[in-house]
Amino acid sequence: MTDIAASVPPSQQPPKPEANPPKAPRAQVYRWIGGFLAPYKTRVIAALCFLLLGSLAWLAIGQGVRMLVDQGFSDSSDSSEARLDQVILGLGGIVIVSSIAVFGRFYLMSWLGERVSADIRLTVYRALLTLSPSFYAKARTGEVISRFTSDTTLLENVVGSSFSMALRATVTLLGGLVMMAFTSWKLTALVLVAVPLVVVPAILLGKKVRLLAKRSQDRIADLGAYVDESIHEIYTVQSYGHEAQDDKHFTSHVEAILAAAKDRIFYRALLICLIMSLSFFAILTITWAGGNAVMSGNISAGELSAFMFYAVLIAGAVGTISEVFSEIQRAAGASERLMELAHAVSDIAQPANPEALPSRVQGNLSISNLNFSYPGHSETVLHELSFTVSAGERVALVGASGAGKSTLFALLQHFYPTPTGCIMLDGIASEKLTLDDLRAQFALVPQESVIFATNVLENVRYGRPDASLQEVIDACKSARAHEFISEFPEGYDTYLGERGVRLSGGQKQRIAIARAILADRPILLLDEATSALDARSEVRVKQALDTLMQSKTTLVIAHRLATVVNADRILVLDKGRLVAAGSHEQLLSTCKLYREFASLQLLT
Repeated sequence: MTDIAASVPPSQQPPKPEANPPKAPRAQVYRWIGGFLAPYKTRVIAALCFLLLGSLAWLAIGQGVRMLVDQGFSDSSDSSEARLDQVILGLGGIVIVSSIAVFGRFYLMSWLGERVSADIRLTVYRALLTLSPSFYAKARTGEVISRFTSDTTLLENVVGSSFSMALRATVTLLGGLVMMAFTSWKLTALVLVAVPLVVVPAILLGKKVRLLAKRSQDRIADLGAYVDESIHEIYTVQSYGHEAQDDKHFTSHVEAILAAAKDRIFYRALLICLIMSLSFFAILTITWAGGNAVMSGNISAGELSAFMFYAVLIAGAVGTISEVFSEIQRAAGASERLMELAHAVSDIAQPANPEALPSRVQGNLSISNLNFSYPGHSETVLHELSFTVSAGERVALVGASGAGKSTLFALLQHFYPTPTGCIMLDGIASEKLTLDDLRAQFALVPQESVIFATNVLENVRYGRPDASLQEVIDACKSARAHEFISEFPEGYDTYLGERGVRLSGGQKQRIAIARAILADRPILLLDEATSALDARSEVRVKQALDTLMQSKTTLVIAHRLATVVNADRILVLDKGRLVAAGSHEQLLSTCKLYREFASLQLLT
C-alpha cells in the first residue's frame, strides 16, 4: 500500500489532516482504557485487594505507635515489658503483611501495564493494516511510530505504576482521615481545613501540566517523523550534501521539544513545590495545636504520635497524588492520540453481502466508464475510461507521467473508494468482492521493489507464507535470482537489511519478481518490472516473465520498447483518457502521441 500511495503525484495527494482534531471526552478515554483491563478483571481485583490490604496495614501501624508510646514506655514493670514485646511483635506482623501486599500489588499492576500496552499496540496495528493509502498520504510514518513507542510506553507506566500509586494514596488519604478523626476530631477539623489549600492548587496546576505534556508529546512525534524520513533517505541526504541543513532542521525540532518541556517542567516543579510547602506548613500547624492539647491533658502523647503519623501519611499521599496526577493526565493525552489511530475508519467499505469468486478465476477484466478523483480533490484523474482485458492477454499501458497508469493499478486492487463507473473481474463488480478475495487475484511487481528487513526466504514467500523452501528456490530460479542468492554466505537465510540495503537495484527487482512468481495469482500487475536490470539480466528475467505470463492476465506499465513489443495490445493514456489502442505497429502509424512517446522513450 505504501508504494502505491507514494506513487501518487503531489498535486493528486489527499489533503492534510486538521491540525487540531476534535478531542475525545475524557470519560470516553478512561472507558477505552478500561475496556483493555476488562478481560483481566480477576487480576485487577486481586491487585486492588493487595492494594487495600497494604494501605490498611500501614494505617494499622499508627495504632501500634499509639500503643507503643502510651503502654510500652509507661513504666519499667514486667507487664510493661510484656506489652512492649507484644506491640513490637504486632508491628512486625503488620510489616510482613504489608510487604506481601506490596509484592502482590506491584507484580500484578506491572503485569497489567505490560499486558494493556501490548493489547493496545495490537489493536492499533490491526486498525492501521485496514486503512487505505489515502490515510497514509496524510499521516507521517514517524508520527505513527511515535504513538506506538512513546505513547504506549507512557500508558504502560501509568497503568503499571502511577495508577496504582494514585489509588494507594487515595485509600491512605481517606483511611488516614478516618483514623485521625477516631484519634482526635478537633485536630482532624484543622486537617480538613488545610486539605483544600493543598488540593485546589494541585487540580488547577495539574490541568496546565496536562495541556503542556500533550504539546510536548506532539513535538516528540514531529521529531520522530523527521528522523524517520531523514534516516530512511540517508543516501539522498548524503548525495546532495544536505547534512548541514538536516542538522539545522533537527536542531529546530529538538529546541521545540525543549521549549515545550521547559513550560511543563516549570509548572510541574511549581506544583510539587506548592504541595510540599503547604503540606508541611499544615503539619507544623497541627503539631503546634496537638502539642498544646497534650500539655492541657486533652489527648495523650501516644494519641498525638499516632495523629502525627497519620498526618505524615496523608501529606505523603497528597504529594503522591499530585505527582502522579500529571502523569495520569499525560497518559490520558497519549490515549487520545492512540484512540485516533485505533478508531480510524478506512474510506473503503467492505460489501455488506459479498459475492464469491469461482474456484478458478480466469482473469477477465472489464473497465467501464471509469471516472476517478482522489479523496479531497476535485481534479479528475481518470475520465470515462473503458476497456476490456481477456484472460491470459498481455496489455501494456503507455503514457506520460500523470496519465493515470499507477492510479488504475491502485483502483484495480480497490485501494481507494469505488469511483464512478465499474470494474469487473470475471463478470463480478470489484466492489461486491471482499478486499481479501479481490486482492488475492493480483500479483504486483512495482518499479521500486519492496524488500523487507528479513531474510531472502521470508521476502520471496511474502505472498505465500506457507510455501516450502523448494518452492521458493524454484521461483528464484525462474526469476534468475537463485545464482546471486547462492553466493551469499547464508544463502536463503541471508538477512537483507532495512529496505534491502544489502542488494543492488537489479537484485531487489529479481527478488520482487520471484515473489510474484511464487504467489501464482491469475493477474499480474507489472510496473516496468525490469527497469533496474542490466541488459544481460533483463533478457534472462524477460524469459522467465514470458513463461509466467503465458497463463496469466498481465497489465504492464511500459516505458521501454522491449516491454511494449511483446504485448498483445497497447493502451495509450493521456491525462486520464484512453486515446488509442492497438499493437505497436498499428499505433506507430495511427497515433501521433504514441509515435512521440516511442521516439523519446522507447527507442532511446
